[in-house]
Formats: sequence, C-alpha cells, structure tokens
Amino acid sequence: MASGFFALLDDIASLMDDVVVMSKISAKKTAGILGDDLAVNAEKATGFMASRELPVLWAITKGSALNKLIILPIAFLLSAFAPWGVTLALILGGVYLSFEGFEKVFHVFFPHKHEVETHETVKVKLSEADQITAEKSKIKAAILTDFILSVEIVIIALGTVVGQPILTQIVVVSIVAIVATIGVYGIVALIVRMDDFGLKLIKLNPNKKSISHVTGSLLIRTLPWVIKSLSVIGTVALLLVAGGIFAHNIDFFHHFLESLPSFVRELVLGLLIGFAAFVVVQLFKFIKKQF
Repeated sequence: MASGFFALLDDIASLMDDVVVMSKISAKKTAGILGDDLAVNAEKATGFMASRELPVLWAITKGSALNKLIILPIAFLLSAFAPWGVTLALILGGVYLSFEGFEKVFHVFFPHKHEVETHETVKVKLSEADQITAEKSKIKAAILTDFILSVEIVIIALGTVVGQPILTQIVVVSIVAIVATIGVYGIVALIVRMDDFGLKLIKLNPNKKSISHVTGSLLIRTLPWVIKSLSVIGTVALLLVAGGIFAHNIDFFHHFLESLPSFVRELVLGLLIGFAAFVVVQLFKFIKKQF
C-alpha cells in the first residue's frame, strides 16, 4: 500500500518535471506571437475615456479567457482526430488578421469621413447611449481579434508537445494560455494607466528635480507617443502574424520571395492576402447594396 502511494508520488513528480520543461519550451516558441498579441491588444484597449479604460480592459480580458476556454478543448480534439482542421483554422484566422491589417493601412490613406473629424467633435455628437454602443462594438472587435491570436498561440504551444501524453499536452498548453492572458493584459493595463502612475510619482515629491518627479513627468509626456505608436505596431503585428501563418502552412508560399528577410516576406504576404480579402469584402458589400 505504502509502496503504491510513493510510486504515485513519483509519477506525479515526473509529470511535473515534464510539464515544467515543456512549458519553458512552449513559452519560448510562442514569445514572438505573444509580443504581437501585446501590441495588437494594447492598441485595441486604448482610445476610451480614462474612467472607462480599466472596465473596458477587464471586459476584453474576460472575453480573452472565454476564448481560450473555447479554443483549448477544440484544439485538443482536432489535434487528436482531425489535424487538418487545425491548419484550416489557422489559415482562416490569418485571412481575417490580414484583412483587418490591410483595412487599417487603407484607411490611413483613404480615411472615412467620420475619421477626419476631431475626437472632440465626435464626443459632442455622440449621446451617452451611442458612446456605450461604440464601446461595446470596440470590445467585440478586440475579443474577436484576440480569438484569432489565441488560436495561433494555442496551436504553436500544442505543436511543441506533440507526441507527449495527452495529460502533459493539456497541462502545458493550458499553462501557456493562462500565462498569455494574464501576462499580456497585465502589461496592457500598465500601459494604459501610465499617466496615473506618473501623477502619483510626481505627488510623492514636490521637488521637480527629484527622481520620482522626473520619472512621473516622463511617463505622462511619453504616454501619448506610446498610444500613437501602438496603432502602428499593432497593425504591423497583425500583418506579420497573418503572413507567418501563410508562409508556414501553405506550400505555395514556402518559397515566396525567399531571398528577402523573413519578416519582410511575411509583411508582404499579409498585405497581399489582406488586399485580396479587402477587395472580396468590398465587392460583397457592393452586391449586397444593389439588392
């Protein structure tokens, strides 16, 4: 009886050792996509009133956690019974990301009429109900984008434990998914509250030459630049992630522009597929409008 108990403990210890090792490997493999996920979600979580930033971010975080609860069991089932479904899901997600990225680039050069208006003008025109509707719409868009990126994170993590016992696969990929959610949105929360933290540092010491005052002032002055840069970084991240999906999962693109650096090739792929998807969507909208 005692020997059986200790044998069980030994098995658990061995499993935990495997989980720790495989989790480290999975974390390294998903580091790139996590960086893209951070840039994209930070951009998605900005642009709200200061009092609404954290509630909105919390709503997106809950949506992200729900996304992973949906994705994880489906990924394990597909991996076990229909591996081709994993690849198909990745490619369809890549099309969506490339479309969203190209659409952002397109609107930089050809902005909508309402985008030309100043932020203050929009605030005056929007009623409280309209502001709530706009907020919910942006949250839904952020959760949808997070879903696509979460699929990529889960699939990459799953790829590092293929061949391992199913229990190890479940534990390792689940750990990566949890760390991804908490880590990414924790950092995003720090970014969007930089100004508040800077203000608290300034209040610690009225001396303008003190370290806390200088650091606080720097954080406040830097935040607008960080927010503006997030939009650019997030758009590039969308296109790079999408291009990477096409380059690694579609044979036709394996040797596309092979002489160029991989990030340039993936960016071009993301733009080209995004352009094609954008044309199809616009054509569909035109036909729908005619009927």
